Amino acid sequence: MTIQFGYDKKQVLQALRYHFLSKQEIKVLVILVNVFAIASAILFALKKIQGISFLIFSFLWFSLMLVIWRILPASIYNRAATFKDHFTVRFEEEGMELSNQQGAKAWPWSAFSSCIESPHFFHLYFDARSFFLVPKDAFKDIQQLQAVRQLIREKIAG
Repeated sequence: MTIQFGYDKKQVLQALRYHFLSKQEIKVLVILVNVFAIASAILFALKKIQGISFLIFSFLWFSLMLVIWRILPASIYNRAATFKDHFTVRFEEEGMELSNQQGAKAWPWSAFSSCIESPHFFHLYFDARSFFLVPKDAFKDIQQLQAVRQLIREKIAG
């Protein structure tokens, strides 16, 4: 099965946010910052701490959300030429072949460590930090999407 696609910036930014928020260390960090921010708000309301402590935790929370939600995805999108290119992907029983005007590269399914499905993409991971996004809207119909989803589930372990 062959699909052709380019990337939509808004969808890619959302997929990158999904990627960051799916990482265990980011989840723990967000939970800890939220707990401390809520605790500081409660302690401030009970007049146990000064307002500066509440402001510091609020600023920390705001900064973390700004970095995860805006700065990291935008910086990765702007640095990667991949998201501005147009691709053809061929899915086969043996693996996946990616091609564009510069050339082609094929990977066996064993080259992928895991796959995560987000609302707009399949995130095909090579390792914990490097992955390739396959947009779901590149498939011509739901049957084609379901066939690739099943192929990915069968071939990629994670």
